Amino acid sequence: MNANEFDIVVVGAGVAGSVFAAVMARAGKSVLLLERTDQHRDVVRGEWIAPWGVVEAKRLGVYELYLANGGHHLARHVTYHEDVPSAEAEAEAFDLTALLPDNRGPLCIGHPHLCTLMNTHAVAQGATLLRGIKRTHVTPGDRPLVTFEHGDQHITLRPRLVVGADGRHGFTAQQIGATLIEDPTHHYFSGMLVDNVSDWPADKQCIATEGEVNVLVFPQGHGRVRLYIGFALERRGWLLGKQGPQQFLDAFRLSCVPGAEHIAAGTPAGPCFVYPNHDTWSAQPFAPGVVLIGDAAGRNDPITGQGLSISHRDVRVVSDLLLASNDWSERTFAPYAEERRERMRRLRYCARAAAIRDVEFTAEARARRARVRQRMKERPELMPLFITPFLGPEHFPAEAFADDVLTAAFA
Repeated sequence: MNANEFDIVVVGAGVAGSVFAAVMARAGKSVLLLERTDQHRDVVRGEWIAPWGVVEAKRLGVYELYLANGGHHLARHVTYHEDVPSAEAEAEAFDLTALLPDNRGPLCIGHPHLCTLMNTHAVAQGATLLRGIKRTHVTPGDRPLVTFEHGDQHITLRPRLVVGADGRHGFTAQQIGATLIEDPTHHYFSGMLVDNVSDWPADKQCIATEGEVNVLVFPQGHGRVRLYIGFALERRGWLLGKQGPQQFLDAFRLSCVPGAEHIAAGTPAGPCFVYPNHDTWSAQPFAPGVVLIGDAAGRNDPITGQGLSISHRDVRVVSDLLLASNDWSERTFAPYAEERRERMRRLRYCARAAAIRDVEFTAEARARRARVRQRMKERPELMPLFITPFLGPEHFPAEAFADDVLTAAFA
């Protein structure tokens, strides 16, 4: 393998990395895609693309591919609460297909399947994929240095550009000195894939808060649903151990959600992981010869499910900048950093609003939920905090995402 053989080396062949590799290879660039794992596994997140993310997938030319390979649209959203009659909650459901023009609503697709699909597509577009990579190290520079091990080979490359797409647990950001800022953890989140839930409407997603849990339901079609549970920090060990999957399902026996018993009777089809919910972000997700995308550049609190949409926007913005100019120096990525910084700020406010509203379980929090529900009807200026995760962060002006708006919603 020649040291200068590739225009671009992408570290990480998850969704962000493989979509980026496909787009750039399609444009005629020589791309090497590096992946640590031999097989993509269920990581209990990254399976819901918001309507605004669907727009990005269309712009990147991958939407039809998703649709033809298991992509499943959702048409209705219902927010249930223990103090609201379920019939009333359903009467206030909104039509996910009417939020954006020419948009059928959110798209659900299994994460390991999507990664594998896009790996195959990237290779079909001309990218080279290497799996089982070890000890990857990136050194920034006008001609960046990438070293890694593959089998019994130690390989050194000097591409024009390195793209760090190695996710929240990758090392590229650290290696290039991109500092990630973190919010304090607000609560824990757990997820599980469940089969044999054919009696749940295949087009309906829901959020519900009752007792000590906040639950989210995202059908993937054919009786399969991706479920999530948010719960308080002091219950950290609740779902750990071999009893975790059954305790997870039992938590869906909720009186405020019609048909929840069908979910609780489902069959676990993947692991049950627990992870903390918080935001991370980088003020400068690039260095000489290197740019970060996806979770490697900072992630939104997953309570609003923005990860895949953020990744597709990252890919689109960065690829557009690279294909518009032959100048791939640091200054090329300044507009990306500026746009991403404001995008993540707005989404951070939305995640905070969702966490405060839905994932606090005291008597005071219960009363607060009732107040917020009423205020949303009376004060349309509060709507951006709760509708932006569907429409996209650029849909409302910057002042809609500020401390005073958050205070007004919950005071």
